Amino acid sequence: MPTGTSPAGISDIRPLRSRSSDEELPAEDADVDVALSPMVRDLRLSRRALRSAGVRARAGGVTLLELLIVLMLIALIAAVTIPVFRGGVSTTELKSAAREVAAGLRLARGQAISQRSEAVLELDVAARSFRVLPDPRVHALPSGIDLKLFTAQRDLVNDQVGAVRFYADGGSNGGRITLAAGERKYDVDVDWLTGRIAILE
Repeated sequence: MPTGTSPAGISDIRPLRSRSSDEELPAEDADVDVALSPMVRDLRLSRRALRSAGVRARAGGVTLLELLIVLMLIALIAAVTIPVFRGGVSTTELKSAAREVAAGLRLARGQAISQRSEAVLELDVAARSFRVLPDPRVHALPSGIDLKLFTAQRDLVNDQVGAVRFYADGGSNGGRITLAAGERKYDVDVDWLTGRIAILE
């Protein structure tokens, strides 16, 4: 290779100049940056919107669960309190009346055993009341309760009044007193053999 001459092609390669930050971009490059900026901004906004939607969706799921729990509680409270406002009989009052009738039957059975003689609980379904003979005290039941009596034929006084009889050994002629208010009811059952008294729902 002759001295003083450069190899072919090497003289055509020039080092690239780095553009300083103060140098202005060519017009076409500036247009591209201007065009890309809204796209980048929209993309960032879209990502934020998706994240916000996800958070709202998760929060909405928790809110729905809480709403269902609240509705269930309202339904339970309404089931107990609405009959009171309507002038009807609540479940608590109905159960209390059934317990009162059962207590009267147990009193009559206890008298029969202790006095070694027959004892009777007399029930008036029309007046919604009962008494344990010979005690003249009348035990009144709530007016909104419907009463039904199932007993032996000999202990039916008339269409509205009947009795449940107990014997000295604690046995009974058997029977059932049903207390109802709408679709709710309690049966006070008397076993004819043992005289055992039970409240059935």
